[in-house]
Amino acid sequence: MTAHGVAIHLENCGKTFANGARALEPTTLHIERGETVVFLGPSGCGKTTMLRIIAGLETPDAGGRVRFGDEDVTDTPIERRNVGMVFQSYALFPNMNVAENIGYGLKIRGVGAVERAKRVAELVKLTHIEGLEGRSIDQLSGGQRQRVALARAVAARPRVLLLDEPLTALDALLRERLRGELNSLLRELGITSVYVTHDQAEAMTLGDRIVVMSKGAIAQIGTPRDIYLTPANRYVAEFVGAANVVEAACRDGGLILPGGILPIAGATPGPAIAMIRPESWSIVPADAATLTGRVETVIFVGDRQRVSIAGAAAKPILVDAPNGLIIAPGDVVGLTAPPDAIRILPGSPS
Repeated sequence: MTAHGVAIHLENCGKTFANGARALEPTTLHIERGETVVFLGPSGCGKTTMLRIIAGLETPDAGGRVRFGDEDVTDTPIERRNVGMVFQSYALFPNMNVAENIGYGLKIRGVGAVERAKRVAELVKLTHIEGLEGRSIDQLSGGQRQRVALARAVAARPRVLLLDEPLTALDALLRERLRGELNSLLRELGITSVYVTHDQAEAMTLGDRIVVMSKGAIAQIGTPRDIYLTPANRYVAEFVGAANVVEAACRDGGLILPGGILPIAGATPGPAIAMIRPESWSIVPADAATLTGRVETVIFVGDRQRVSIAGAAAKPILVDAPNGLIIAPGDVVGLTAPPDAIRILPGSPS
């Protein structure tokens, strides 16, 4: 893959609106040329505000700077930044067919008809919408519209591609299929891309790095693996994927829980907050473990069973168990987890 576009650098970019509401705390962030970075967080966390600052749709507070490569674009309007954007609504032109929508940006830039048709043909093939060139927008499915919007956004070879929750309007099955296709397409394009979502699966699939946001600030930046396996704090642990977060005293080489002791490596004695992912647990006979509990619920989800076990900790523990394990509510079981799968989180127990 060849990297295209430019690196993006935000320096001390915050955003306070006229009514005094602070949407984004002063933030510094560097995005490499050709990298796909996902801004992940709940509504109101500042992720869309940061995207709009990159696009030029919002101006950062005094002292904030935005650079594309070596160029300071802080005061450059969106129409001169050469960015491509894909919105949740797609914003396609209903009075134009597919080919005209894709080629619109080229046309207003004065690209000739022959070159424009060549570029549209390349993008139609790249986005797998061959045969739809003459169709009107209202004749397309949601997935087809998403592909047209993406093709239009990259037609003029923008320096940066910005995507604001582009799959949100689609049904769950189509979203799952299209995020895989979108991932392949972004890798093939190699363009610097910023993707905004509240969906963890999208973030994990698409991001070279994920920027997890909370209350207008960055909570953690890392690869999908880093974010999932080594969350920086309790917020990230509980927001990204399912997590068992337990508060306990740590002593004698383990966490002291209501159901017994959970061995842990290298923890400092004293109060602790620990995270264990559901798939890290193993259910064993009660006499084969130092931690026990009682099965509360068993939910069959196809490739595994999601088991809730009460009494082992202050709150029920969720375990992803093999679907061949014979287990039922009321069973008393033992729980084990590899010591290196237990993550001690910063902060004081509540």
